[in-house]
Amino acid sequence: MNRATLSVWGAVLLFAAANSIVSLLNQLGLENPVDGRNAISFCNVLFVGNLCAAITLFGLFRKDWKPETLRGLAKSDWVALVILAILSGALAPSLIFLAIENTTVTNVVLVGRVEPLILLGLSMLLLGDRADKWTLIGLTLSVVGVVVTLILQSPDGGLMLGKGELMAAGGAAVLAASTIVSKLRLKRIPLGIFTVVRTSLGAVIFFFTAIYLYGIEHFMDAFSPLLWQTMAVYGAVIVVGGQLLWITGIKGASASEVSLATSFSPVAGVGFAFLILGEVPDMAVLIGGAIILTGIFLAQGGKWMTARREAARSAALDQEMEMEGRVGFKGV
Repeated sequence: MNRATLSVWGAVLLFAAANSIVSLLNQLGLENPVDGRNAISFCNVLFVGNLCAAITLFGLFRKDWKPETLRGLAKSDWVALVILAILSGALAPSLIFLAIENTTVTNVVLVGRVEPLILLGLSMLLLGDRADKWTLIGLTLSVVGVVVTLILQSPDGGLMLGKGELMAAGGAAVLAASTIVSKLRLKRIPLGIFTVVRTSLGAVIFFFTAIYLYGIEHFMDAFSPLLWQTMAVYGAVIVVGGQLLWITGIKGASASEVSLATSFSPVAGVGFAFLILGEVPDMAVLIGGAIILTGIFLAQGGKWMTARREAARSAALDQEMEMEGRVGFKGV
């Protein structure tokens, strides 16, 4: 694997752990209420966590915020930043956090795995990317694994899609769309400007959206010391670390490599849910996870065999050309 692909895999692991960590922090808030309220609610986590992350990112990338750099960005770049802030900074996390409130972390992780297939489809349609047959086989099996899990979990043997599952699917689609926008615009926008604007503007957009939907009292515990203490760590490690790895990775990794890495997320997510929350995977999850892993192994194995064949073919061609050179000119 190259550096970009390793960065994508690192981001996938951090993001896979994030859902379980957020759920654990929410439980911590329930056990330490402020006047009977949970200060570490999902909305407060998203808002304050992003603020802490934005402060950390600005400290890391202050050199990118020079006036001449800002003036060098086109209007279309700023439009792209706003769109990304809405999609990946506000809308997608909101849908995922609401999904966690309505179903298990495991189901959120599993349903979210439609993202790689959506991402690959959009990349082929809009970016002209192409995927080899092994990647397509691997991604298809990953989606099959998710569907099998949901069917086996359903009491009547049908596809179980409740409110939480539908929100998780919506969040996955939004994330796929934001990744496409990122790949289109990231080469022009400095990393520091991109991450700070995306994170801070996403937090602000979410804040006013939540006020409109629920009222200002929804954030009455947003300045709780317990909330800020936990978010200082969560924002710096999970949000900042995940974003930097992800953005660094998608700049150099192909759409098929990104899709394949994200298809491992459900397996990692289920593992973290077990390690962090004690959510023991049932037989349905184990069967679905085995199908997903099979798809990943087939895709990686197929790519490895293809690369070996190409290397062998290239070596044989080089040897043939060398022999031709030794024989010399054979024309008439």
